[in-house]
Amino acid sequence: PFVSLPLLGRGRKGGREAAMALVGLAASCGHTLRRAGRASLLWSTARKSSQKSSIQQGFIPKTSLSSPPWPEIKLPDPAEEAKHHRELVQKVNEQIADRKYGRLFAVVHFASRQWKVTNEDLILIESHIQAECGDRIRMEKVLLVGADDFTLLGRPLLGKDLVRVEATVIEKTESWPRINMRFRRKLHFQRKRIVIQPQTVLRINTIEIAPVLS
Repeated sequence: PFVSLPLLGRGRKGGREAAMALVGLAASCGHTLRRAGRASLLWSTARKSSQKSSIQQGFIPKTSLSSPPWPEIKLPDPAEEAKHHRELVQKVNEQIADRKYGRLFAVVHFASRQWKVTNEDLILIESHIQAECGDRIRMEKVLLVGADDFTLLGRPLLGKDLVRVEATVIEKTESWPRINMRFRRKLHFQRKRIVIQPQTVLRINTIEIAPVLS
């Protein structure tokens, strides 16, 4: 760069001014050289990185975004899965045909609740149903049926032709009276309420499975 030097005087004062001017010129030149060196270094680094990226264009680093941290799940072969399903259905059909499945249990949905029942069980329902004492009813919403060696699950219910759960109405009665008392001090406020809940008792008669599973 071009540096303009001031007019220098004569004598000792002029020598000092010349020395200071030379020092300033050297400093400005060094600063310029340092800036040029930094620019050349940055340019060479960017050029090398661009060459590396062009060489390794198909390479993707392994991170949590490129690949999930959990191990890869291998799905089973559809042919082997269908074969295994046929073998299980055949085995369950043999147990049902020979009646070697033991005691059955079921999970049914009745009166807004789910009940796990088996043969000769008694269940108490906190409401009255539209059936008289001694009537035989069928519970159609069956969610699950289990045996000793197998379990049939519904999505969400099992078919009506697959499972049959029957029950008998044993008794229709009322619960013990419950007293609901409300009281506020120093306000002369007192309320008494007697709550009696209707009840129905059912007995599970049978849990039957279709002779052959599809």
